[in-house]
Amino acid sequence: MSKVCEICGKGPSFGNNVSHANNKTRRMWHPNLQKIKAVQDGSIKSIKVCTRCIRSNKVTKAL
Repeated sequence: MSKVCEICGKGPSFGNNVSHANNKTRRMWHPNLQKIKAVQDGSIKSIKVCTRCIRSNKVTKAL
């Protein structure tokens, strides 16, 4: 299952968990994706969109 926004292409970002003893292990942050029905190219499609794209009106929800 894809963890990428279909509007802006935002995907997971990577970094480290850092413990109190300064031990570092790799970790991942996933974008907050929501599955919505949206109007794309005049038709209604079910797509995965990040919440930032929904808030900034880059995608129009189907009624």
